[in-house]
Amino acid sequence: MQSEFKNEALTDFSKEENARAMRAALDKVRNDLGREYPLVIGGERIKTGRTFDSVNPARKTEVVGRFQKATEELARRAVETADETFKSWSRTLPQQRAELLFRVAQLLRERRHEMSAWMVYEVAKTWPEADGDTAEAIDFCEFYAREMLRYAAPQPLVQIAGEENELRYIPLGVGVVIPPWNFPLAIMAGMTVASFVTGNTVVLKPSSDAPVIAYKFFELLEEAGLPPGVVNFMTGSGAEVGDVVVDHARTRYVAFTGSKEVGLRVNERAAKTQGGQIWIKRVIAEMGGKDAIIVDADTDLDAAALGVVQSAFGFQGQKCSACSRAIIHADVYEPMVEKIVARTEALKVGDPTLQTTSMSAVINQKAFKTINDYIERGKTEGGRVVAGGGADGEEGFFIEPTVIADVKPGATIEQEEIFGPVLAVIKAQDFDEALAIANDTQYGLTGAVYANDPTKLERARREFHVGNLYLNRKCTGALVGVHPFGGFNMSGTDSKAGGRDYLGLFMQAKVSAEKVRAGYSDKEKRGVI
Repeated sequence: MQSEFKNEALTDFSKEENARAMRAALDKVRNDLGREYPLVIGGERIKTGRTFDSVNPARKTEVVGRFQKATEELARRAVETADETFKSWSRTLPQQRAELLFRVAQLLRERRHEMSAWMVYEVAKTWPEADGDTAEAIDFCEFYAREMLRYAAPQPLVQIAGEENELRYIPLGVGVVIPPWNFPLAIMAGMTVASFVTGNTVVLKPSSDAPVIAYKFFELLEEAGLPPGVVNFMTGSGAEVGDVVVDHARTRYVAFTGSKEVGLRVNERAAKTQGGQIWIKRVIAEMGGKDAIIVDADTDLDAAALGVVQSAFGFQGQKCSACSRAIIHADVYEPMVEKIVARTEALKVGDPTLQTTSMSAVINQKAFKTINDYIERGKTEGGRVVAGGGADGEEGFFIEPTVIADVKPGATIEQEEIFGPVLAVIKAQDFDEALAIANDTQYGLTGAVYANDPTKLERARREFHVGNLYLNRKCTGALVGVHPFGGFNMSGTDSKAGGRDYLGLFMQAKVSAEKVRAGYSDKEKRGVI
């Protein structure tokens, strides 16, 4: 009997023994930078002779790992290998698959700081951000293992006389898992383990900005005892091999997290029936947001300022849940802007390997240019830069946490997802207008409201159209099992990762009804005698 699920505690780095352990992990990983990694299909390590580098965003000349560019032929082989492996893996007992997942969770605990250190180097996460990512990966493993046991248990049905009726959840087939770089361990692990614990097999295509972390997790799966071919590791260009695996007739579903543009493209391609395809492919997608925090006049402004700044600039604002819009009641607009600016200016931008760093570099050159272009666009559309605005791309892709006040509803930086450390501040005359501004976007992922009036909080529950709404707290930091995560509209399919509905997306329900003969014993029915 498994214990009740509990979220993994975060590491307290103010304790010297924890800080010392993290520094040791960083030193260990530093000595392992620059290695070349293979593709893995059916357990076979493959090198193609064509490679690309994953680099450290905070030190862009530092190669974290070198990876293979898969070919179309290898991409097809990955799907077909997974399809063949599905024949045996789908017949393993759910309890066996869950036990494997518990072993993976334990290995992650044992290598916790090492996995976090890889994220510090590969995607420039600060210590707390990397540690939170690893803790969430552990949570996904623990939660989904228990969920598989729940789904495998007898399901409630209305019974009728003369029949034995049963509902079972069975796996789908081959899943293509396409995770993002911003939660390169947690989201990648969550989608992957949800796939195979439910009896599916996987082609895992990690982001080209974070393949090392995915490979390190793949090695943990092997160590835990996952058979060859259940998860197949493939790197390369999305245009060259991503389309191949999404389009393949034997692909049963695609689990994707990333930008709206790529997500819609995946959805469109998956919807087209290929020759020999005998099912409608599922797409499980999470595609970003343009998240807002509303600050009412009657609230604790210091608490609100803390929540806004934490939500806006954690991991350089590179979270789909990040606060990119602060919508502030006119009566407290100026003092609230001052408090946000003061907290923003206290953030320390620098080397993510240092414990004292609050923020580091954005992910790559393309993001660096795009974010800076948005800052300039904000100025030209009448915004007032009250904090940050500077950038330094010499050694790494560093952009200051930037606050742009007096942004008008409908302005570019108020509507488009920037995915960087840029906060647009908008004035609202009252709570009605604030809600209208918050909802006037194509997205619907997260949002928050700071208010003391219970009536306004209840209105937000009813009218603020987001998948994850937070009241009098920040809009980032969803916990597995506590805040099932997923949004509305162009934010995705509301798949609710880390919730009780999630594993159902990776399975299908099958009902069997057996007419029972009079006097036919239960033992006879089950073939015991």
